[in-house]
Amino acid sequence: MQAVPEDLLEAAEYAAKMSPDEIEETIHRIVDEHGDDPNFPPAVLAAARRYLYDADLKQDPAAYKHIYEELKVEAALLVVNSPYTEVRAVVSNHDDTRISGATFRTLVIGTVFVGAGGFINQFFSIRYPAITVYANCAQVLAFPFAKLMELLPATTFTTLGYTWSLNPGKFNQKEHMLITIMANVGFNTPYTCIIWVQYLPLYFNQSWATGFGYQIMVALSTNFIGYGLAGLTRRFLVYPAHAIWCVRSYVHMSCARAFHAEKETIADGWRISKMRWFLYCFCGMFVYFWFPDFIFQALSYFNWMTWIAPDNVHLAAITGSVSGLGFNPIPTFDWNQFTVFVGAFLFILLFFLGALITFPMIVAIWYTNTWNTGYLPINSNHVFDNTGNLYNVSNAVGNNTLFDLTLYESYSPAYLAAGNILIYGIFFMVYTATLTHAILYHRREIVHGFKSILSRKKTSELHKDVHVRLMMAYKEVPEWQYLVILLIAIGLGAAGVGHYPTETSPAVVLYGVFLAAIFVIPVGIILAITNVQVTLNVLAELFGGLWFPGNAVAMNYFKSYGYVTTAHTLNFAQDLKLAHYMHIPPVHTFWAQIYATIVSSFVCTAILNFQMTKIAGVCTPDQVDHFICPGINTFFTASVLWGTLGPKRMFGVGGIYSSLLYCFLIGALIPIPFYFLRKKFKVFEYLHFPVLLNGGISWSPYNMANVWPAVPIAYVFNVFIKKRYIAWWSKYNYITTTAFSAAIAISAVVIFFAVEWPNVSINWSGNTRPFAGCDGAGCARLPIPDKGFFDPGPGEFH
Repeated sequence: MQAVPEDLLEAAEYAAKMSPDEIEETIHRIVDEHGDDPNFPPAVLAAARRYLYDADLKQDPAAYKHIYEELKVEAALLVVNSPYTEVRAVVSNHDDTRISGATFRTLVIGTVFVGAGGFINQFFSIRYPAITVYANCAQVLAFPFAKLMELLPATTFTTLGYTWSLNPGKFNQKEHMLITIMANVGFNTPYTCIIWVQYLPLYFNQSWATGFGYQIMVALSTNFIGYGLAGLTRRFLVYPAHAIWCVRSYVHMSCARAFHAEKETIADGWRISKMRWFLYCFCGMFVYFWFPDFIFQALSYFNWMTWIAPDNVHLAAITGSVSGLGFNPIPTFDWNQFTVFVGAFLFILLFFLGALITFPMIVAIWYTNTWNTGYLPINSNHVFDNTGNLYNVSNAVGNNTLFDLTLYESYSPAYLAAGNILIYGIFFMVYTATLTHAILYHRREIVHGFKSILSRKKTSELHKDVHVRLMMAYKEVPEWQYLVILLIAIGLGAAGVGHYPTETSPAVVLYGVFLAAIFVIPVGIILAITNVQVTLNVLAELFGGLWFPGNAVAMNYFKSYGYVTTAHTLNFAQDLKLAHYMHIPPVHTFWAQIYATIVSSFVCTAILNFQMTKIAGVCTPDQVDHFICPGINTFFTASVLWGTLGPKRMFGVGGIYSSLLYCFLIGALIPIPFYFLRKKFKVFEYLHFPVLLNGGISWSPYNMANVWPAVPIAYVFNVFIKKRYIAWWSKYNYITTTAFSAAIAISAVVIFFAVEWPNVSINWSGNTRPFAGCDGAGCARLPIPDKGFFDPGPGEFH
């Protein structure tokens, strides 16, 4: 049993009070509810199946009694605590309902951080290099601020019947977590790319897009559609025990427990407190991160094999970490690179295997010059023309930014690099595979969720989880309130699209929300279980381009209300689960998220308006302060390729990449045989196709150098240490990664403002060598033919 002594003792004490019928029912629950749960302890699941279905076991009374006694404790553990070791390590199975997080202190600190974080993230989002602050920064900095506010007088006031105090007492975990949730909401800036490409003269030059009313309607509608959907999916993504929402939630919760720990335990001989260990790890990583990030960048991009022959195209393509495929056993010494992909060891391993399986496919495509990929870099996310240069969309559109067939046919089709082509194929597979996987493996949970919406039973009776029972002490927010928010947000978005001269039907908002509604539950379940997110950007671009051919702006709206709202939904749902674990009253979380969203939307929109109208030369390549908008440029290119040129010219009949559409069918079918084979071959029980396929879309611009480092780190911490030193792992594992993540985030902010903003640099081999030669430049394998382009040329394609 992977449990610390305190949890086992509590479970054993409760097991002594359980009746045989209760134990039998709980053992059946283990098999019925967790039979396809990859996070549930496999040894416990195997023991439960053996106890229930192995006829030979019942003929051996001693062995039968032994398994029964073990399962008895496991059954009790399932009732009084979480069945997952990871959750028990960071979440308490007890709650003090007298502690409140909705205080004056929470409101003040949360507002300050929401405003400051939204300002920084929005202002620097268009700069290269960008700077981003995350909620873990706010969580660390909130503690000393709150301690200072404990010095305020404890005077009480009554406002509108509500009694509050400047100093409600000792700063508690629920306050701390509510501030963190507000910061996480506020730090995620509204999706404003569509406004940028509409307004700027170098894009679509629609000057009316500078109107604050239009901008705030887009910001509020995209944010609150996500929030409304998140509330409506709580029975699928928040209440169920299997929706563990690992990694980010655990980081925040372990940090909170470290700051507010009242009782320290001895873990495998270690007496050091969580707070002290956090400070040691934080300080060490804060200092160390200066080296791979600024002083010695070769530690981050350790492409040492390319240093042997920097101009060797083949060596750079296969082993390079910058523009190559990153086939390198020792690719980095940067913790930030180690944790590009995080999660349970099984899912990290599957993710890596997905990348490893697709690696030779990319190599084969490139070396056989399939789709003319030999004339392009092997692993680039850019779009190219038939001269090997970046695709200039202005050569294919007229002055009105609409598609011009004559200009297009005298210019070039759009071409993708080998790694990028594979990504599109795997993306098509993963979308249908996600739906098939959800039906096969999670149909019970999905049906159960829909039934529970209409059921009159209490939530605690439908979801028999300790945290659901603890949350029943608080008033729940009914679904109709989230539905009202969703409808208002849809109306706000449709009004904005319809009132302003967007040349787009307001129905595009409904189309986008419909796409989000189809995918949010299966994608959310997979994310909650595996920490791997299936993003809908490619699907939204494909369908948007098909439904609105030649209209890039309409495609952008569809993308915003389909893909972006889904991402917001999952982000809000994860915060709802975080509040659920920390036993924060749902009403408090509801209003905290709404308030933070409104504040952040207005702050970010005001900054957006300032950037668009007051920064000279914004988004131009030579902008003096480096506000060159790399993300906006990519968004504009994608909008013209998918919206103006349209996906038919790339993937339709006669299109260059039309054969990739078969991947939709392959993805829908491939999980089916393995679902049935898993009962005969145990190895297939660990095969999770959405995760495996997501490993196949880890290319362009990522590569094996980003994927592989997480595997040994995950094995050491989540397998080796967890199996041998469970007490140490439970106490220090998430504190360690939390401290490292927080230190990197704050160190990056300091480095940016202290040295990068004033344009201070260290020009030496340790910083330049990783980006020299073909790995840095992204060399092609084949030279462009003497005629100046590869086939077909101008006038030769239609």
